[in-house]
Amino acid sequence: MPAVADLQHAELDLADEAATQAFGARLASYLEPGDVIALEGDLGAGKSTLARALIRELGVEGEIPSPTFTLIQQYDTPYLMVAHVDLYRIEDDSEIEELGLEDALDYGALVVEWPGRLGRAFEPGRVKGRLNLTLTLEDKGEDPAIEKRKLSAVGYGAWGPKLARITQ
Repeated sequence: MPAVADLQHAELDLADEAATQAFGARLASYLEPGDVIALEGDLGAGKSTLARALIRELGVEGEIPSPTFTLIQQYDTPYLMVAHVDLYRIEDDSEIEELGLEDALDYGALVVEWPGRLGRAFEPGRVKGRLNLTLTLEDKGEDPAIEKRKLSAVGYGAWGPKLARITQ
């Protein structure tokens, strides 16, 4: 497994929802089996928007529902299997084991909202590659229509060099 020290860090300004979607779409071409994309941020910061754009770019058509209540939505894309996971409602580590996420990494990738509830098995250095993305909403100032976001990204293992290419 890759060392945790093998990392790349980037900060990006995302001007609006379209910029968030464009970044998610760019990630799709770099996604491989065994990868974990960990999405953090406040409610409404754009985690699901980014995840949907990534999944859509992989060839999924039609509705891409939020996994908030189902916890996991799986997609068999033309490129690889992707499990979109929302752990907001998880309260106990035993619930993570029941989802079978480790098995999903054998043949696909995980896109995980609220990854702090994943546990040690998915930490950087224990998976092939992990990309941590934290989205924060900027102060809207006097215009409530502004939805600027900041994206902080840390790529571990295989995602270190990928992140450097994506953010150039």
